[in-house]
Amino acid sequence: MKNNKKTDYAQFKSKLYKQFLCMAAIAIIIISVLYIFIWQGQGGNLIVSIFRHVFKTDEPSAQLLYTRIFVNNEKIIWLVAIAAIFFILLRVILGWFTKYFDGINQGINDLLNDDVEINLPAEMSAIERKLTAVKQELKQRALQTQLAEQRKNDLVMYLAHDIRTPLTSVIGYLNLLAEVPDMPAQQKAKYVNITLDKAYRLEKMINEFFEITRYNLQQINLSKEPIDLYYMLVQLTDELSPVLCKNGNTTLLKADESLTIYGDPDKLARVFNNVMKNAASYSYPDTEILVSAEEKHASVIISFTNHGKTIPKEKLASLFEKFYRLDESRASNTGGTGLGLAIAKEIITLHGGTITAISEQDTVTLTITLPATP
Repeated sequence: MKNNKKTDYAQFKSKLYKQFLCMAAIAIIIISVLYIFIWQGQGGNLIVSIFRHVFKTDEPSAQLLYTRIFVNNEKIIWLVAIAAIFFILLRVILGWFTKYFDGINQGINDLLNDDVEINLPAEMSAIERKLTAVKQELKQRALQTQLAEQRKNDLVMYLAHDIRTPLTSVIGYLNLLAEVPDMPAQQKAKYVNITLDKAYRLEKMINEFFEITRYNLQQINLSKEPIDLYYMLVQLTDELSPVLCKNGNTTLLKADESLTIYGDPDKLARVFNNVMKNAASYSYPDTEILVSAEEKHASVIISFTNHGKTIPKEKLASLFEKFYRLDESRASNTGGTGLGLAIAKEIITLHGGTITAISEQDTVTLTITLPATP
């Protein structure tokens, strides 16, 4: 790092050294010229001649005046002269420094102006590159923030639109039940079941709204402890069996029964649940979801593999972004807020791990890597 800094600023330091040496040389030359050609040369005669004409006096009197003023105070006069020369040259050097600071200040102002490129003097190319890199990073972050905000706004719009559908159905069937009190029991039971199903759907959507709020406002804190990973995965697959059975999906668990990890059990259970639900939502009907876990090189690797539509490479990188959904059309039976995998990544990162995705030949695999020990 130190060598890189020396290389980055070598041209800048070289320019400053040259400017300083140049000013020092000019100061020495000026002082030498004054001393040789004025003090030791004809300068004294010129001053005596000036005294004669100004004070209207004779040669001896002018010589005496010159001796008292200049010769007797030679050291003081030269010190003042040298100080004055160096002060003037120092002002010039400070002007150069100020020019560089003005350039940096202008470069900082240009960070916020997308239409202007940052241009600094050649010797400040290292600073120019860094400011340009910061500008590009700020633009990238602004774009990401804008995209996330747009996705969030779209999501809220989708949810608001979708909420109206089950809510309208709930109100409609309740009105039918209220208007026809003597409705046959079988028909009444049918309407009640439909109303209840729509109410559950409505509850799910409302929970998604709360999920957005929690994700934006709540900081995730971990409470770590030893976890029986095998048991957690078994429990997860059992709990999700009703969800999987709707489309005829099944799960296959491959893991050592003694496999353990160290982490927050509630948060990691949420991660595995989110990943598993994502796999179930985008799996082909009547296919198997493979869940495997193993310890390798001081890490525990958990993989979830499902058979579903191949995800394009350009979309794989966005899977773990907030509010991103593969199902752009937002079918009511798939997908959620688009926060599940984003939250999973947040939790895994806090555990010091990683989560990645690959997709090819109608297969999608999400892999989570966690430290095997604290």
